[in-house]
Amino acid sequence: MTGVSCDFDVLVVGGGSAALCAAIAARRAGASVLLLEAASRPLRGGNARHSRNMRVMHQAPTPWVLGCYPAGDYLAELRRVADTADAGLSRLFVESSAGIVDWLAGNGVRFHGAADEVLPYSRKTVFFLGGGKALVNALYATVKELGVAIRYDGEVRALHLLDGPPAITLGEPEVTVRARSLVVASGGFQGDCGWLRREWGEAADYFAIRGTPHATGIPLRALLAQGATPVGAADRCHMVAVDGRAPLFDGGIVTRLDGIAHGIVVDREGRRFADEGAVVGPTRYTVWGELVARCPGGVAFSLFDAVIGERFRPSIFPAIQADSIGDLASALGIAPGVLNATVTAYNAAITGEATAGLHPPKTRLASPILIPPFGAYPVRAGVTSTCLGVRVDERARVLRRDGAAFDGVHAAGVIMAPNILGGGYLAGSAMAISAVFGRIAGREAAVHALR
Repeated sequence: MTGVSCDFDVLVVGGGSAALCAAIAARRAGASVLLLEAASRPLRGGNARHSRNMRVMHQAPTPWVLGCYPAGDYLAELRRVADTADAGLSRLFVESSAGIVDWLAGNGVRFHGAADEVLPYSRKTVFFLGGGKALVNALYATVKELGVAIRYDGEVRALHLLDGPPAITLGEPEVTVRARSLVVASGGFQGDCGWLRREWGEAADYFAIRGTPHATGIPLRALLAQGATPVGAADRCHMVAVDGRAPLFDGGIVTRLDGIAHGIVVDREGRRFADEGAVVGPTRYTVWGELVARCPGGVAFSLFDAVIGERFRPSIFPAIQADSIGDLASALGIAPGVLNATVTAYNAAITGEATAGLHPPKTRLASPILIPPFGAYPVRAGVTSTCLGVRVDERARVLRRDGAAFDGVHAAGVIMAPNILGGGYLAGSAMAISAVFGRIAGREAAVHALR
């Protein structure tokens, strides 16, 4: 590093919560910092803009969350969704999550009080007051106050890690910026529709990307190309079932469909293909995202009648309605005879709150579809993030395939989350991983740069 001119002590690639936490931690440790956000200022913040809560360990009630959520419970839930997780990093993460709310609050983020009845009770998660957009704005205000340099529209075109201090090429015309340390917190590659298609085939053509279009995976691809150890799986995504009319990008949580478990779901041919009552808890969103992603044509339809439609929160888009099942089928582009047969067979098989002799069965919440008007929502898979990342150690240093760490290269957020989540997901965990490892990565990058 001696004799090489560096523009900054620490470069942070990304503009979401992980990047912001890294920039704050590095600056508070005394380093000069440049934050590169690929988006424009109005669209800054990555997927964090669409978030609302974070899952944290706590041994006793706090001002922001009631009850107790000990480390053992958190770790057990992580193991259930990610049997390939790194045990050491998982424990570090869970234990560090206990202090991250206070740290964020000290950096301007506000949280709902534990006694606030506006949101549902949870002993596991704290909720951002004002949602993810407020969190993002608060953290940007802090980085500005601390003197962090910010470049918007700062899309990275290349990383240079092997000769001297890390450097980044960005912009048009291209410019190269060099620093003593680098934190990559640029998310997954769900913004690259071509990469998704290579992994998922034509099913990817029907995905809605729930967050930012700027998560194109360029820094991730560059890290892997220069020898970083991959972790997770390129052909897995964190996804949920969303209204099929959601925008291609930035639909966020409001496009999620709530009522799938109450009615029936048919494919584009008008036939049921899964047990709608199998999962009725919070994981139902993810389960149905995966199911619909693998449907022919990547689309399905959630059907209900006037009575069932009163039992769940409606979509932000109006339901497609008709006074008969045949007319509803025509509106959906389904053969009326097939859909009529599906609904008739389902109604006839209901015994109590389940079905008998029907394949696939409906094991819970079975109610007949009889009362017009009949309604439907188109369903697509909404991708939150991809599940391919880079392996890191407890100091958030990116590891090469030989097990050694890159000199001065760290990672935080979704790009390293598969170390803990594998290909699974636990609600609120991604935001906690972003904050915890953003803080670690920023602090360690500053230590490396200033030593």
